[in-house]
Amino acid sequence: MRNLLNFFIRYSAWFVFAAYFVVSCYLLFQKNPYQHHVCLTSAGTVASGIYDVTSNITGYINLRDINEDLQRRNAALESEVIALRHQARLLCQNIMQDSLKRVDSLSRFDFVIASVINNSVIRPYNFITINKGSADGIAPEMGVMDQNGVVGVTNVVSAHHARIISLLNPNFRLSCKLRGNDAFGSLVWDGKSPSEAILEELPKQVKFKTGDTIITSGYSAMFPEGIPVGVILGSTRGEDDNFHTLRIQLLTDFTTLSTVKVISNRDIVEISQVETDNNASE
Repeated sequence: MRNLLNFFIRYSAWFVFAAYFVVSCYLLFQKNPYQHHVCLTSAGTVASGIYDVTSNITGYINLRDINEDLQRRNAALESEVIALRHQARLLCQNIMQDSLKRVDSLSRFDFVIASVINNSVIRPYNFITINKGSADGIAPEMGVMDQNGVVGVTNVVSAHHARIISLLNPNFRLSCKLRGNDAFGSLVWDGKSPSEAILEELPKQVKFKTGDTIITSGYSAMFPEGIPVGVILGSTRGEDDNFHTLRIQLLTDFTTLSTVKVISNRDIVEISQVETDNNASE
């Protein structure tokens, strides 16, 4: 207790000064509106400065987190770009290979573009007339197609026109096969629908499913191998049958046919000569 009393006595002048200072500040700011306003304004300025500093620090920390997240996303995107470039490169290679195969299979064929000027689709035997003839290099027994698939074969040709036996004609049969399978059958129109035909004599052991694509077999001088013809809708097969009979949805829309391509085989004369010699020897 004596030590405490001695402490207050020793530093009494400081305590008195502190008391006077507090009272003076109180009187100054409490009784003087101007000084009170200055004090509050200064305090607000100091608080605002402190808030700005803390905000900058917080923003810097948040910005660092955002930057790290962006870097992670950028790395992920770069990986995706690399993968997509690889896929694109493989796709280009596959397209080039397919193009080379297609160019090789079509190398002996020429094409003449013609417009359809007459067409029937509802008769028992349908024909198509085009505005190109022998003057344009067209001859009988040339295959005809459009941008979707097989159309028919020429049979009567004048100088500037030609008549085509439509695929929608029971007298026209086309050798076809399933894409990816060498077994073939004979496609013929059964007269039921202008958008459908049947594929007969497809060997029983051939595996297929609805939606599979039917293409030309290439066993004809009139059509190159691989021209699309249609897709499988379904099949009928008896218990004792050795062959499938498939119903085919044709890819060519004969009701809106306007432009066709007549296929000219540059080797047709040689092929015909060889086949004629073979028949004669038999």
